[in-house]
Amino acid sequence: MTASRSRSTAPGARLAASSAAGVLAHVVVDHRAVDVSIAVAAGECLAVVGPNGAGKSTLVEALAGLLPIDAGRVVLGGVEASGPRRTVPAHRRRIGLVAQRPDLFPFLDVLGNVAFGPRAAGAGRATARRRARHALDAVGVADLAGRDPRTLSGGQAQRVAIARALATDPTVLLLDEPTSALDVGTRDEVRAALRTAVAGRPAVLVTHDPVEVVALADRVVVLEAGRVVEEGTPATVLGRPTSAFAATFSGLALVRGTATAGGIALDGGGELTSGTHTVPPGRPALAAFHPTAAVLTRDGGGPARTVTALEARDGLVRVHAGELVADLTLPALTAMGVRPGDRVHVGVAAAEVSVYAPRG
Repeated sequence: MTASRSRSTAPGARLAASSAAGVLAHVVVDHRAVDVSIAVAAGECLAVVGPNGAGKSTLVEALAGLLPIDAGRVVLGGVEASGPRRTVPAHRRRIGLVAQRPDLFPFLDVLGNVAFGPRAAGAGRATARRRARHALDAVGVADLAGRDPRTLSGGQAQRVAIARALATDPTVLLLDEPTSALDVGTRDEVRAALRTAVAGRPAVLVTHDPVEVVALADRVVVLEAGRVVEEGTPATVLGRPTSAFAATFSGLALVRGTATAGGIALDGGGELTSGTHTVPPGRPALAAFHPTAAVLTRDGGGPARTVTALEARDGLVRVHAGELVADLTLPALTAMGVRPGDRVHVGVAAAEVSVYAPRG
């Protein structure tokens, strides 16, 4: 992957043997300040994450043919869909799009909704309906075929939308925050349908949900300000993040410094010891830990820092102390009487700290 045009050939180099069946894209949209390259192998699901405005929607729209690119190239299944001299219309790209909301046609029953895509592509009525039934069965909602879509629950409707995308036998699946509009109780059943959908075909998943990344993705790219800033497997990006967003996304605190024999000397002063330590002393290093593992004290027990902010998070209070953070229960925080401006020490057990080298 690359964050600049000068290195845009890197994805192609890694997918020389498999890009014909996947996605190879360099998307440049000047007025949105986006310059992103991705490559997705056959049968691979690539998760794209990043803050709002990072370029995720621009990437999806360009892949789907809904947004022209100013430079670059989009190749889907070995066919150039966008380039300097060629732009394939959206309806001819064989893209299966599953968005946040299903937007089913209210004037068709469920079977008719799912059969609509094959019919629009030229399939006969019987063939289209056979494909629709197969797709509905694949995602576990064959019993809904005769239902009015307006009577479906949110989870049922989204699974029908997934079946609708599958019925067209798409070259590529684009999943644009497919569970974000659902309540927590129905997300698991929709994720199960999505696992069926992505099996054996290239897919690009845009999500704000780390559980979705773990459940569905083979690789992750992190976008910030219209550029790729980090990439790797979910275990690498979520477990050993190198970008601020990836750390926040995975729920970890990320600090920078210099490796020592037993941990990391922080740029802001002080040291954390680590039970997971692979960086030679003197080299630049990163350290990650979960804020619930941090221990806050008034004196001793870790680097000293000034409290800059208190933030309510999921039933806890996050104490920001310089680049260090600690999650405390409200009773514990109240007992300490900690307020912004106070001087505190933040300690973390060595077993809870991972020290590793920056990537790239």
